Order: sequence, then structure tokens, then C-alpha cells
Amino acid sequence: MDLFDLSFFLSTMWVGPFWIAMLVYPEHEKTQSVMGGPWFFLGPIVIWWALMASDPQALVDFAKDSMDPRGVLDGLAELLGTRVGASAAWAHFVAGDIVVTRWMWKRCLEREVDRWVSTVSVFFGVMLMPVGVALHLALVRENTD
Repeated sequence: MDLFDLSFFLSTMWVGPFWIAMLVYPEHEKTQSVMGGPWFFLGPIVIWWALMASDPQALVDFAKDSMDPRGVLDGLAELLGTRVGASAAWAHFVAGDIVVTRWMWKRCLEREVDRWVSTVSVFFGVMLMPVGVALHLALVRENTD
């Protein structure tokens, strides 16, 4: 297992306990406590920074490509086509997923929606975030009207 495999594994596993807490124990005081601070997303963010620091030239090259709007997509594809780029992108995705999932979880608690709505929102929030957001917005709106 190299640095990139390890970073992929750690960023994924970091959010797991927070996700499980929101999924299985949404109203528990410990869940409320751990989700109240920044810890739920800090792991993947730190991993992203470490990966970016391991290859600063990739960021410089991407920034140069970004100066020409016609080169942005090519530069991004080139960066993501590397192990460091793919690992960093994954850490970025995982951090975003858990932040959005936390928003949906809090919204479910505030609106006192049925438990199954909260479970669906939180489950898909991490597993397939765009699907989770769409379901959450449809179900929570429908459930609270």
C-alpha cells in the first residue's frame, strides 16, 4: 500500500464513524456533540492538503492551465489522471459529501421529519450525494408541507 492508497483509505474511513452516527443514532447527544465541531470533515481536508503539498508542481501547472479557459478541462484531466490527483480529488469529494450530509441531517432534526426520511437522506448523502440531496429536498419538503 503506497501513500495514495493509504490516503484514499484514510479519507474514506475518516468519515465513516460520523456517517454511522448520523445514520444510526441521529438524535443521540454524542452524535450531536461530535457533529457540532469540525472533526467530521477535517481528516479528508488535511489529507487533501498533504497530497497537494507532496506535488506542488501539479498545482502550479493546473493554475497555469486555468489562465486559458480553453485549457482548464485538459489541465484538470491531466491532474486527475495521476495517482496524487485522483487521491486528492477523492479526499475532496469525501469532505464535501460529509459536509452536505451533515446539513441534511441537521435539517431533518430541525424539521422533525420521520426517521425513514432522515435515514434515506443521510445514507444517500454519503453514498451518492447528488441523489441524496435530490431525495432529501423532495422528501423533506413533502413531509413538512
